[in-house]
Amino acid sequence: MKEDSTSLMEYCIIGQNTCVMTLKDRTLKNTLLHECRDSVSSEHLSEDRTLKRVLTCSWWPNCRNSVEEYCQTGERCQKANRATGKKFGMMIQIQEPKFLWEIVYMDWVIALPPGGDRSYNSCIVLVDRYSKNPILLPCHKDETAMDTAIMIWNKAISHTGLLQSIISDRDPRFTPAF
Repeated sequence: MKEDSTSLMEYCIIGQNTCVMTLKDRTLKNTLLHECRDSVSSEHLSEDRTLKRVLTCSWWPNCRNSVEEYCQTGERCQKANRATGKKFGMMIQIQEPKFLWEIVYMDWVIALPPGGDRSYNSCIVLVDRYSKNPILLPCHKDETAMDTAIMIWNKAISHTGLLQSIISDRDPRFTPAF
């Protein structure tokens, strides 16, 4: 070993067919992590398998944390695990309602077995945020946003009064024309 290479390692344990080094240098650790995870021969392993591979030849304090950090921040994983789909909406605090039927949650329950005289196969659920009381409106799965708005106006708002706000997920039935 060269003199300057001893400063990179604290000690080396040589056993039967193995040599385990305790590494001090950050660049040497990163090189080892790259070879154990990202090189062509390493198959881009999971965190646990990468840690097992690293521990066969070296060790350092907080080795597990270093492997986890390397695996989670690797460029290859960041590109492969990028978020798909729509971005989240604005996160705003929802005020607490002071009265019944002031703020409601709304969602669809679909793919129900057909029932009733009109063979309804879905249901719109309105839940009052103040009292947690629900209103269930039977409907058909293929109803448009306009049909939904008319149904809510005729069957719910006529009984509860005008709503201040309706909170729903970003269901395609609600967002295009509601």
